[in-house]
Amino acid sequence: MKENPHLQNYPLAEKQPEHLRTPSGLPLQEITLKAALEGKLKMSDLRVTAEALEIQAKLAETAGRPQLAGNFRRAAELAGIPEDRIMTIYNALRPGRASQVELLELAESLEREYRAPRCAKLLREAADAYFRA
Repeated sequence: MKENPHLQNYPLAEKQPEHLRTPSGLPLQEITLKAALEGKLKMSDLRVTAEALEIQAKLAETAGRPQLAGNFRRAAELAGIPEDRIMTIYNALRPGRASQVELLELAESLEREYRAPRCAKLLREAADAYFRA
């Protein structure tokens, strides 16, 4: 089986590190053990950015993996949402934990407050599927 030429860009951290930065703007190459020991890094520097996830999405798309690209794009939207809010959404998506109205309200807040239309769409689909008669 012939390897897809687009996969030569994976993993980004090894093949294209110059395109990756931390949420605070540090180049990926500056994330080192020495920097951590010297106190130059924050926990937020270890988080993935929406930009890095979008690059991954584009690579997945060109490699013929549209579902994976969609997952990366939803993840990119989540990168800017506070962890406690993500946990609220996660718990609401567990069967029997939220009403259809609550899921739809969460979807609305994702769109309105966080500009996360893909994630909002997923919540609306879940609300529909969970409460289909």
